[in-house]
Amino acid sequence: MVRINKNIFIEDLIQVYPQSVRFLMEKGITCIACGAPVWGTLEDNAQQKGMDDETIEQLVEELNKQLR
Repeated sequence: MVRINKNIFIEDLIQVYPQSVRFLMEKGITCIACGAPVWGTLEDNAQQKGMDDETIEQLVEELNKQLR
């Protein structure tokens, strides 16, 4: 299992972990599989949603727990 970090590209994340799509949608982060052409990292997209660094770190930790 690859540990997810904030620098992972969204398209790589959903390719390796397609089950992450639901998690991303619940957090308000769109993704390619959701029908929106989104590029960039998890951090980039979280910042666009107004998340600060601490919230992004929490998001990454929660995502890693979900994907175990």
